[in-house]
Amino acid sequence: MKLSIIVPVHNMAAGNKLRYCLESLVNQTIADYEIIAVDDASTDESFAIMKEFEAKYPWKFKAIQSYENRKQGGARNMGLDIAQGTWVGFVDADDWVAYDMYEKLIKKAEETGADVVGCDYNLTDKQSMEIGKVQPNNTMEQTGELTPEKYKLLVMNPGSMVIKIYYKAVIDEYHLRFPEKSFYEDNCAGPIWMLHFTHFELVDEPLYYYYQHEESTVHAIDMQKIEDRLLMGKKMIEESRKCGFFKQYRREFEFAFSKLYYMNTLYTYMLGMKNPRVSFLKMLAKGMGEEFPEFQNNSYYQAAFDAEQKKMAALHMKNPRLFLWYFKALYAYRKLTGKA
Repeated sequence: MKLSIIVPVHNMAAGNKLRYCLESLVNQTIADYEIIAVDDASTDESFAIMKEFEAKYPWKFKAIQSYENRKQGGARNMGLDIAQGTWVGFVDADDWVAYDMYEKLIKKAEETGADVVGCDYNLTDKQSMEIGKVQPNNTMEQTGELTPEKYKLLVMNPGSMVIKIYYKAVIDEYHLRFPEKSFYEDNCAGPIWMLHFTHFELVDEPLYYYYQHEESTVHAIDMQKIEDRLLMGKKMIEESRKCGFFKQYRREFEFAFSKLYYMNTLYTYMLGMKNPRVSFLKMLAKGMGEEFPEFQNNSYYQAAFDAEQKKMAALHMKNPRLFLWYFKALYAYRKLTGKA
């Protein structure tokens, strides 16, 4: 079998989201592929919709069910356990893909000998095949036969996993899997997976449609998701050490950790939570300092963030309480003056 497409599903029946996603998958232009849709303990009509597709397309659609909510990582792992394709792709159940996406990705792989191939995606707020805001996901500097310099770039920016196909023999050889029961599993798995592959290529087209709606993970912020981001940051470093990658790419993992665990979390927390607390800010600063006490001297960190962001981080690491007061006062002033 040429390809397995794995789709984790949790309460995606409303708004035609799941149907629209699955329609894009059953109408792919390649032959000899399977869709493995994994219901992750949904409480809506998602599994019933999946069973409809299985009944209509029994030769290429499998609907399986987990009675335990293992989140996207766990659902993807269930799919990987039964996948039969030479290649594996992942799609989120509220997104969709161009009808020829997988034909183009596999063609690129066969032409170049790559064992992982990606494309760009586009952001859209309506269910259509009209191209929205195009988001380049990786860079050409990361492609080709993978060298230590290219691996460094991929540790710091692995790109999204849903816009790629992976050669399943590599997945099986190293038993690559996702963290379970946590949001942001891609943030941990993405760089670790890429370090196991040897040749990466890109199709320079936006073939994946990333649906922007209020229920999506990135829009709905709560403490569970903030804590999961911290957990995935720590898990990424743990896995890099376990796989023997950390020593060679220490500076790159230091930067990736400072971005995921620290900077993204700090600003998401301050801007997304109604009542940010000093206790959390102290814990965040302590966790960052314990893992990478010299992260502010990292050259990648210095280049990636602007002067204000670095100033804010320095203040936070030194005095979380003063940072909280200063941040709230600054953004109140900007909101009042229309400069927010």
